[in-house]
Amino acid sequence: MNVSLILIIVMAVLFACGVYAMLERSLTRVLIGFLLLGNATNLLLLIVMGAPGVAPFFGASTGSATGRGTEGMSDPLPQALTLTAIVITFAVSAFLLALIYRSWQLGQADTVVDDAADLEVRERGPEDEDTMDEETEIEHADDDATTDFVGTATAPITILGTRDFAGLRDDAPVDRPEQGPRARTDRDGGDDA
Repeated sequence: MNVSLILIIVMAVLFACGVYAMLERSLTRVLIGFLLLGNATNLLLLIVMGAPGVAPFFGASTGSATGRGTEGMSDPLPQALTLTAIVITFAVSAFLLALIYRSWQLGQADTVVDDAADLEVRERGPEDEDTMDEETEIEHADDDATTDFVGTATAPITILGTRDFAGLRDDAPVDRPEQGPRARTDRDGGDDA
């Protein structure tokens, strides 16, 4: 068998085991499944990278070392994506570890149990689903017709200007042309006197 075929098989097994482990109720198994998915993603990016070559640095494209020019270089994008995937896997794993630890502190177990809302959703029938869809359509139809703040007197945000405070001086540049009498005399070419 070819090396890339073995990597593809290993990657597929890691993806399958990771998805299976993430579907469990135990948070520890969810963490293990996520780590398996992260490693499978790294293998996928390693497979996508292709044949190894010269490091893609400036000056290595002359082909003096390999005689192949830019064709002998390895693709840097999968390498960068692999590093990004490693960092994301580490961060989410740290978050899941903190979540598992807190769950263990509160309930002495890391399994997720069904609460009242989960049981209610499980017992819902198709008639209830249709009723909920109709209610959602009615709510979306009302969204355009009504707003919470109709007038400026009821708006929660008040816009203040220079006229609201005597000590406030606004000397910021403005893009609009002046409308005062001075602007009219400048446009006419000066004083008429």
